[in-house]
Amino acid sequence: MTTVGWRLACALALSLAGVGTGAVAQVAPTVVETAQYQGVQQAAWRGDVPRLKAFIAAGADLEMRDAHGRTAVHIATFARQGDALRVLAKAGASLDRLEDDRYDAVTIASVADDVPTLGVLLSLGASARQTTSRYDGTALIAAAHLGHDEVVRRLIAADAPLDHVNNLHWTALIESIVLGAGGPRHQRTLAALLSAGASTVLTDRQGNTPLQLAKSRGYTAMVEQLKAAGAK
Repeated sequence: MTTVGWRLACALALSLAGVGTGAVAQVAPTVVETAQYQGVQQAAWRGDVPRLKAFIAAGADLEMRDAHGRTAVHIATFARQGDALRVLAKAGASLDRLEDDRYDAVTIASVADDVPTLGVLLSLGASARQTTSRYDGTALIAAAHLGHDEVVRRLIAADAPLDHVNNLHWTALIESIVLGAGGPRHQRTLAALLSAGASTVLTDRQGNTPLQLAKSRGYTAMVEQLKAAGAK
């Protein structure tokens, strides 16, 4: 598979990935859309830095949006084009805008488990603290839901809000349990959240604590992690 084909396949998989917070509403650029991109958006998708710089020098609108409200920053993030992101940021493009489904670049990279691109965004000053998605969640909640443990660690280091409660009444810690499979990656995600001081007291809408939720799902390893952290 070619590099472009691989990116398109990843983008399509991402658009269909997951249920619950952080993933279901994300719409990656389709093959048809990317074929129609022009100017800055096309250069961002392809990672064509020389052309991108030429468009910028000619005064191109860096915040121009496509049919889903994606700017060149969103597009470059979906395409994993770190160098394009660096050029866009240096030229003054906003790294924190939300597209039509209220996702920012940090959340897009987090849902994709794309640690390198996330690292670029955070190094350029993109915020890990934004409220995103139709669920009023965060990038951290989305990553915890999916068990993207290294992404979770990067977001915590970038001062992501540990105990943000989304409109489903779940925190990142709760989502790592109720939307996870209890396996190694979700266990490592839970460990990172506990180590950072995430609350084990906040409950779901029915009043269930994280420990009760882990017990109800038979997630023995997570139960032991929570008990070790003093959860009740």
